[in-house]
Formats: sequence, C-alpha cells, structure tokens
Amino acid sequence: MQPLYRLAEAIGITPDALPARELPITSIAYNSRNATEGSLFVCLVGAVTDGHRYAGDAYLRGCRVFVAQRKLDLPEDALVLYTENSRTALAELSAAFFDHPERELTIVGVTGTKGKSTVCEMLRHILCAEGIAAASIGTVGVRIGDELLPTVNTTPESYELFRIFADMRERGVTHVAMEVSSQGVKLDRIHGIRFHTAIMTNLSPDHIGEAEHPTFEDYKACKEELFRRTELAILNADDPYADEFRAVTPVPTVLYGLGSDADLSAHALTQMETEHGFGIRFSIRGSETQVTLPFPGEFSVKNALAAIAAAGLLGICERDAARALSSCAVKGRLELVPTPIPNVTFVIDYAHNGESLTAALKALRAYEPTRLICLFGSVGGRTEIRRRELGMAAAEYADLSILTSDNPDREDPAQILSDIERYMGDAPRVVIPDRKEAIEYAVSIAEPHDIVLFAGKGHENYQLVSGKKLPFCEREIILAAAEALRIRP
Repeated sequence: MQPLYRLAEAIGITPDALPARELPITSIAYNSRNATEGSLFVCLVGAVTDGHRYAGDAYLRGCRVFVAQRKLDLPEDALVLYTENSRTALAELSAAFFDHPERELTIVGVTGTKGKSTVCEMLRHILCAEGIAAASIGTVGVRIGDELLPTVNTTPESYELFRIFADMRERGVTHVAMEVSSQGVKLDRIHGIRFHTAIMTNLSPDHIGEAEHPTFEDYKACKEELFRRTELAILNADDPYADEFRAVTPVPTVLYGLGSDADLSAHALTQMETEHGFGIRFSIRGSETQVTLPFPGEFSVKNALAAIAAAGLLGICERDAARALSSCAVKGRLELVPTPIPNVTFVIDYAHNGESLTAALKALRAYEPTRLICLFGSVGGRTEIRRRELGMAAAEYADLSILTSDNPDREDPAQILSDIERYMGDAPRVVIPDRKEAIEYAVSIAEPHDIVLFAGKGHENYQLVSGKKLPFCEREIILAAAEALRIRP
C-alpha cells in the first residue's frame, strides 16, 4: 500500500495538485478485471486494444483513481491524473509502489533473436553454483531457486516486472538474468531499469508484422536501445550487426565469438555423445580452460561464451564458470526425451523460425543419424517470411518433415501448412494438422538410429487455438506414444 501523493510524485504530479493527498492505493491495475476498490487504474494503449475503453469497467469495480493520456468519461468522484505516456507512467508508478526493488538487484539483460533463454539459464546456473542467490526471467518463466513461475510475456509488463523484483528482494535474491525482448523495449516494459550488463546474442529478421515491428530497422533499434541503459556490454563479435551495436554502446564492451579477434573466444570444438544425450566440448582461446556442454551445436558454444563473459564481469573466473556449465540443463532447448524405444533419439526444441530451425537441424545432423526427422509448424498471425524460411530449412536439412500445427490461434492450420509447403519443393514430407496425431505418427515410424526433432513448442505446455491456451504437453504425448508401442502385441 502507498499513499497517492507518493505515487503521483513518481509521474511528476505535485501533492498540492491532488484533492486527496493521503488517499491509500492498495494496488495498481492495467487490466480492468483486476481493478478493485483502492486500485489505481492505468489506461494502457496497446497494439490490439486501448485501456481507455475499459476505464468505465474499472470504475464499476470500485476504482476511483485513474491515469490516462486523454479525457475519460467518468462520474465526478473519479480522479484522473493525465500523462503523455501511460506506459512509462505505469513503470514509474510500479517502481514507486514496490519501493524500487530494482535498485537492490544486480540485473543482467539479454537480448537478441535467438539464445536469450539459454544464456539467461546458463548465467543463473553459474551464479547459483558459486553460492550467489540468482534468479531468471524470460520465455520459460520466472525461476527462483527450484521454483518456476509462469509468465505471459518474455519480458513481463512493467507492473508485473517490478512485482517480481519485489518478490525476489523479499526472498533474498541479489542477481537477476532476464530476457529483454524487442517488444519489452518498444512497449516501455523496462522503463526506469538500469542494467549492470547487457548481452547481445545475435540478430536476424523476426517479429516483423502488423502487431509487432513494422520493419527490421525498428526491430533492431529496439534491441539497440538496451545498450544505452547499461553499465557494461557484451556483444557477439561473429554477428554481422555487432559493429552497429558497438557504435551505439557508450560503455565498456566485451566481445565474444569463435574468431580469434574476440576478447573471449572458443576453439577446438568437438561434438560428443553422453550418457544423457548430445553435447559439445571446446577450449577457451588463450587459457587452459576446457568447457563441456550437455547440449550440442556451435550456437551452444556461443551462448556459453556469453554467459562466461557475463559471469566474469560479476567476478567469477572462467574455470569456475566452465565447471558449472557441465551440469546445466535448459528446459525445451534441444532437450532429450528418454523413452523405452531403444536406439531412437527424440528431441524437443523451441526452434520456431528458419534460422533457429536450421541451427538445431545442423547440430543434430552432426551426429550422423540414419534419418533426421523434423516435426514442425508455424504460429498463426505471423508473416509469410517465417513460413518460407521454416519450409526451406526443413527441406534442406531434414530427411523427412512432418508438418503440423504450432499455435495456429485464429488462422486455419491447413492454410498455414500450405504456406510452408510452397517453399519445400520435392522434399519428403507428411502433413498432419492435428499435432497430437502428428507426434504419435512420428514416434510410430521412428527406426533404430533415427533422430526425431519436435520443433516449435519447447518448454510450452499449451496449444494456442482461437485465442485460447489449451493444455498440451509434447513430452507427455511422446512418452505415451512410445509406451503404447512398447506394450503393443
């Protein structure tokens, strides 16, 4: 609870401008369904809807204090505080409401097109292994200790973000690794946060469309903005946009990559098989440190270098970071699903665009399977570019593709799959729109020494259909299908 005058001051409104200086505010709401008596309701303007339209509903639920960008038609007992930008206002109000928990945390922000979740989890794992109370925020959720809490967005809305920070502070967390999405920047979700370190993983065209970014330049500019809000920076020297990011970064910068010109670089990469799946081993150039990762691919090496670099800026030596990474696991990222079917490898991964699918398939191809089978689809409401790139990636690197639904939302799944097929030429494929049926089919046709990649869902435990998240656990379906085959007469 906070007095209104203290919150009003956070958005530049002086106490003498308020008719009710000591009015207690018990919560902040930006969804009218969460508004109650004692709430302050912030009218957010979004890509799909406008919170000003729901101020009346918030009033009916007992709310009497509002923050808005334009005039509201409300009864006379409603107090409306006007601001130029309700999104930045929400962030400033939230920080004040929770007594600025961000100031008591060391926050590392990770941005890029791919690899954000993995780098965050790697860094959190290293810090925890060194006895540091660390947590993470991102696509997979909020991880504090052994607890994983769900989030709606990769970078939560500012109110949720400051509430999470406050909870972390209360539970003794000192360090946070968090994913910073381009939307998180564009929609001012990280407004007011100063980062200790910002990490760039890589950049390629993605999230470009009517409800996201109008152009790649806009997408890139949002990513770059993070590096104006940090004390230190870590950039991928191998990425073609590294120089552009470096040019807009006014703070000390560490470069990582596979090239010898990077400050932290890897060499002697060796693919390996372990008792629990696939992995890769490499050495850090210029030192005796060797790193063993329990997941494959050159991209995994780069993610590890980013995490090691960040750990170094936080005072952890390369050798200790490497030791911790040998036991790191990232949910839904090239994750092995053990089944009773002998000599067949089932892998789930979050790869949901052309570049990430190519990287995953190339990493698995290095283990020389008899067949590399890829089950995938494309989400509804996204651009034709993504479907083209997914189709081309699977056509080039998979021996057999199984096309199926992946969060079709309000689009016809058959149309999405038809869009993908247009770019696959004569590549072998099967089209099964129902993802459960497609998974069962994939398991049923797998033969010894095949690798089957289930791409797109990764950590997700739902299927988005017609605006509703329906329960859907890919792991459970794979295991059930495998078990059914095992006991079949």
